[in-house]
Amino acid sequence: MNIFNLGGGAGGTTGPDSAAMCSRKACRADAAWQLLWNNPKIHTPERRKVWLACGEHRDWLEDYLQTRGLWKETIPLDAAPTPGGNS
Repeated sequence: MNIFNLGGGAGGTTGPDSAAMCSRKACRADAAWQLLWNNPKIHTPERRKVWLACGEHRDWLEDYLQTRGLWKETIPLDAAPTPGGNS
């Protein structure tokens, strides 16, 4: 059993045939948005972590990050993340 691949797929990687899924717990919908965030306590200011969101959970995930002072920006899934973006 691979503990890093609990969601299925081949080795936890996403290939050209697999769709990006929403990061909301238990949601398996296709993602449409990238929520870029950063924890200033542990990340350098230019670093961006990425959560993916479907249309239904975008607002919920943004609010979660904003409440904690972590949210930086939300961009469409097909847009390139800002430089320095490491997930």
